[in-house]
Amino acid sequence: MAEKNWQEGSMLPIAVQAVVCLTSAVAPSRAYAESLAAPSRLGDLDPNLIWEVLIGGIVVCAFLVAIALWIHSALRRNRRAQLRRNAFISSAMNNLNQGVVMTDAQRRIIFCNDRYLEIYGLARSDLRAGMTGYDILELRRKRGVLGVSDDDFYEKASSPNGLITELPDGRAILVKYFILPNGGSVATHLDVSEQRKLSRQLAATKQFLESVLDHVPACVAAKNIEDGCYIFANSAYERFWGLSPDFAVGRKARELFAPGSAASIEAADRAALDSPDGQYRNEFEVDRAGARRMVASIRIVVRNESNKPEFLLVVFEDITDRQSLSKELESTKKFLELVVDNIPVALIVEQVKDGRYLLANRSAETILNRRREEATGLTASDIFNAKEAKLIIARDEAAIKKRGMITEEHPISTKDGLRLFLTRRATVLNDAGEPQYLIKTHEDVTNRRQTESRMAHMAYHDGLTDLPNRAAFLQALNQMIEACEGTDEEFAVLCVDLDGLKEVNDVFGHALGDKLLVEVAQRLQDAARGGLVARLSGDEFGLIIDGKQPDAGLALAQQLGEVLAPEFHIDGRAVRAGITTGMSIFPHNGPDGAALLANAGAALFRAKQKSRGTISLYHPEMDQQIRDRRVLHQDLSMAIKNGELSLAFQPQGIARNSVAESEIIGFEALARWQHPVRGQVSPADFIPIAEESGLIVEMGEWILREACREAASWPKPLQVAVNLSPAQFMHGDVVGLVHSILIETGLAPGRLELEITEGVLIEDFDRGLALLRRLKALGVRISMDDFGSGYSSLSYLQAFPFDKIKIDRAFIVNLGRNPQSAAIVRAVIDLGHGLEMSIIAEGVETIDQLAFLAREGCDGVQGYLLGKPLPIGQYAGLIGRVETMELALKTG
Repeated sequence: MAEKNWQEGSMLPIAVQAVVCLTSAVAPSRAYAESLAAPSRLGDLDPNLIWEVLIGGIVVCAFLVAIALWIHSALRRNRRAQLRRNAFISSAMNNLNQGVVMTDAQRRIIFCNDRYLEIYGLARSDLRAGMTGYDILELRRKRGVLGVSDDDFYEKASSPNGLITELPDGRAILVKYFILPNGGSVATHLDVSEQRKLSRQLAATKQFLESVLDHVPACVAAKNIEDGCYIFANSAYERFWGLSPDFAVGRKARELFAPGSAASIEAADRAALDSPDGQYRNEFEVDRAGARRMVASIRIVVRNESNKPEFLLVVFEDITDRQSLSKELESTKKFLELVVDNIPVALIVEQVKDGRYLLANRSAETILNRRREEATGLTASDIFNAKEAKLIIARDEAAIKKRGMITEEHPISTKDGLRLFLTRRATVLNDAGEPQYLIKTHEDVTNRRQTESRMAHMAYHDGLTDLPNRAAFLQALNQMIEACEGTDEEFAVLCVDLDGLKEVNDVFGHALGDKLLVEVAQRLQDAARGGLVARLSGDEFGLIIDGKQPDAGLALAQQLGEVLAPEFHIDGRAVRAGITTGMSIFPHNGPDGAALLANAGAALFRAKQKSRGTISLYHPEMDQQIRDRRVLHQDLSMAIKNGELSLAFQPQGIARNSVAESEIIGFEALARWQHPVRGQVSPADFIPIAEESGLIVEMGEWILREACREAASWPKPLQVAVNLSPAQFMHGDVVGLVHSILIETGLAPGRLELEITEGVLIEDFDRGLALLRRLKALGVRISMDDFGSGYSSLSYLQAFPFDKIKIDRAFIVNLGRNPQSAAIVRAVIDLGHGLEMSIIAEGVETIDQLAFLAREGCDGVQGYLLGKPLPIGQYAGLIGRVETMELALKTG
């Protein structure tokens, strides 16, 4: 603007000069023109003079036109420069890291940058012409990002410290409001979340350090080197000198103590400052309340980032009563010896110069195979056999040479057999910087590594049958494809569905059904002749068979049917089971593992449609299955709209020795579908379709809202558990949905438990983890469902503090029959409790299973033993609706 004014000012003299020139030029011309106009004198004028006058007029006019064009061009250049400046200012303001809002004298908004809109979740379209500061505050209040009145906002924001606004997502915004001389205003909005966090951390750290120093029994003080004034003194220091709190800070030694004591203190300070290493130890007497006391002190010169002395740290203690101190030291020594003897790892101290053991605790006796007193003074060669001693000595020498920490795992022979130990070797240097001692610790990690190995095995194996799971099957399938590519080799992929498993579960219970699956898995493995067998889902198995196709695949499928035809005798019952098989062939029916498995599944679907017990080869026309699934998808979509879905609730109880003692603490909400034509549709059929099609998001919202609405009406404040699909995390605002439903239904957040599978973290670990933390911040509980069934990873438990771990039912059904299942369940319980997470076991159907879980400290149980999934009305008494239940009984 200043430039524009300057340009306008510079044009004014030019314009005035142009007018003057014009006047001076026109005046003579006009005179000539008047003289020419007189007829009586026209003939007296010189023609050359007339032409000169005309030409002069033309020149003057051209000059005036040029001046006018030049002025017009200068004005346009000035306007363009102004527009560029405005655009630059606007761009700069929009790229600030803080929001800016400017108003005129009437409080109308004249500028609002993008950062302001971003902070409060507003859009440029939310602003309208003529909008005032009060209007935008009201808009923010409606959006839930302003919690104070307009008067409080302007009063606090215009204060020197500004206004701190807490947003619902936890961010803190510092607002400062300034009145301009022209009556307008400028408000800045800065996100200070990190600054506040760091400020709190700094304050907490400072308070913590001061608290620690205050509880140190030694006297600690610090003084500024520049002026010798004390800047800190802990409680022990103040008690020793009899000073009141904070009295010493800001004063020098001569202002606090007797002259003799002050002189000794100042002399020690100077010695520390003159010391080459910036440390000074000494003992001297001081006068304290008329009594002479001997103190031992150490002074350390503390340097700043520029390596310049900044302040002096003083630590001293009263050593007057040396005898008392000696006793205290002896007591401390015994205490340390007691601690060393009782630490849960083996500790050995070895002398570097001769390799002799100087110290060993009680835990080391397992490794030494003798009492620790007998090992003192011996070397590794005296204790271990020649082979082990040679290896131990070599590792010791490597640690001494490195002069640091060396960590390794290796087996060691003990009285309990060969055990795996984690050994750490640390070299201790003497004052001359030479190795003096070697400290070795040995921790028995055999059980831990076995547990980790079992966990890794669980990630790629089915917990019930111990067969490879779907992930392992696909991995093997892709490896088979890589091996066969570029050759004329063929192989078949078989999808085998176990017929009648649902009926067995319904008639005899899931426990017997699971035993049947184990028997079937064993027969399939025996008949596969070394081919890969995997459990793909509840009642579906997968096989890979090489050889000439389709002959080899059909022959194996036929043989599998014959092997499974005889009755299974389980728990004194005769059970029959058949199989239906679908088969695809590489390379004719798919280029990759996923396609081959999908096409084998399509063939299986076709075989089921024909008749149970049949074998079907994949043909391209089987794509009709996809259309059929679309029909079911359409029906499912209408089911949500038509209210065909309902909820069943299965109770969860505390693990006790009997059902009567197992107090009910909550319910899990499960979806059910009553199709108008098909009847009751199994969740195993419609849930996968919902997940594949994305309907699970809409369905999950309905389930969550209905479960919360129902639970909020229970007289007893029991918990309600709801499964969340990974698709709900990938699409939509799951945190906002849960928050709005809790507000809408009035359910206390602590009563809602959200069950998730590892799939939530597998899809997008960072995003899934962030969403789980935001859900946890709402106050709801987060549970890991089906732990051990597929991709369970200890890293997930380490990354996020789950409230609960649900052990997959596949491990529970084998309790009492399979020692490995008991070991895995026990390990998961110990793991969860070590991470301060509660454990609940699914699929509990027998008293023996319940008793085992109670003995092992499992926190909760769920299964048919406590109750089947039923409408909540069937559990009216458990949720406290006694009156409702009695009324129903009376009305019949």
